[in-house]
Amino acid sequence: MSMDRNTYPIEIAGLYRDLPLFEVQPGLRIAVLNILGDTELVQACAKALAQKLEKIEYDVLVTAEAKSIPLAHALAAETGKPYIVLRKVYRVYMGNTVHAETLSITTGKPQSLYLDEKDYNLMAGKIVVLMDDVISTGSTLEGMRQIVEKTNGSIAAEASILTEGDQARWAHILSLGHVPLFSTGSN
Repeated sequence: MSMDRNTYPIEIAGLYRDLPLFEVQPGLRIAVLNILGDTELVQACAKALAQKLEKIEYDVLVTAEAKSIPLAHALAAETGKPYIVLRKVYRVYMGNTVHAETLSITTGKPQSLYLDEKDYNLMAGKIVVLMDDVISTGSTLEGMRQIVEKTNGSIAAEASILTEGDQARWAHILSLGHVPLFSTGSN
C-alpha cells in the first residue's frame, strides 16, 4: 500500500511529528494528530501540560473518548489528579448517566457524551479541567461543558495538545501548539 500523503511537520513538546493531511469535507483538509500508540509523544505532552496546569486549582481532569484517553491517563499520573472519560455511546453498565448532545460540525451529525454513574460523585460540584487531544470545532468541548454544568461543577481551565482552525478563537485554551486548516491543493 502506498503511503504517499502530504503531511504537516510540527514540533510538539520537544518532539517532531509529520501529521498526515486528510480531506474531511470537499475542499478542506486537516492535519490529523493520532496519539494512540505514540507513548513518547503522550508522555512528553502530559509533562508539558502538567507544567501549564501547575498553578491552577482543580479536582479532576475530564476528557471525551477516545483518542485523548492515553493523554488523560498520563496527565493524571503526572499531576496526581483523577480523570473521567465521558463516553460517546451509552452502555447499560453505565447506569444512570448525565447526558449532553451537541452537533458535530465535522460530521454534521449529533454527538452524544455520557457521564458514567460511577463517576458522578467524582465530578458533581467539583472544579474540573476539560481536556482533549485536538480542539478544532469546539463541539466536543461544548458537550463536556454541558455535563459539567449539569453536575453543578465549574471549569478551571480547558487544555489540549493542539488547537486547530481559528487560532484567536482558542486563545484561552492551554495548548502545546496550533495547526491551520488546509484548502485542497495546499500543503
